Amino acid sequence: MDKKHLIRVSKRLSRHLRHAPGDIGITLTPDGWVEVDTLLAALRRNGLKLTRAELDEVVEGNDKRRFAFDEDGLRIRASQGHSVEVDLALPAAIPPDVLYHGTVSRFLDAIMHEGLRPMNRHAVHLSATVDTARAVGARRGVPVLLAVGAREMTAAGHEFQVSANGVWLTAAVPPEFLRRLP
Repeated sequence: MDKKHLIRVSKRLSRHLRHAPGDIGITLTPDGWVEVDTLLAALRRNGLKLTRAELDEVVEGNDKRRFAFDEDGLRIRASQGHSVEVDLALPAAIPPDVLYHGTVSRFLDAIMHEGLRPMNRHAVHLSATVDTARAVGARRGVPVLLAVGAREMTAAGHEFQVSANGVWLTAAVPPEFLRRLP
């Protein structure tokens, strides 16, 4: 599968596994899973003929590792980023001392005043590396990088989780734990 097609399929999977499963007639389990055969049949009914091998290629080839199969390979789900109600049942995890968030300057004043909020998602997404945060911020323009005092947040009682693809999640980041990187 060429890269352009892989990206197009990945975006479609993101839409239906994170935000709008009902649009193609699937229902996610409370923890976000759907049977692979059910997903492939629903995609076919809605104009995307995707084989299991092609689905495997999209899951393995997605640079952000957005999707995961269960241990039997019979179900699939998005690793995080849902706007529909799911409980990924991720255990609490101790984060590194500092995590990072990429944004753009037009959001900076609000973020520094209100902190990071999940907006239409279930959790705030944070990166373990500056490079990943920069790539996330660059999707909307010139990236602005923020350091998050994760150690201090943990000490203050905030909880973190880490998704299957290494994205750190927390309910919110109050502004006192944020600092802009040069």
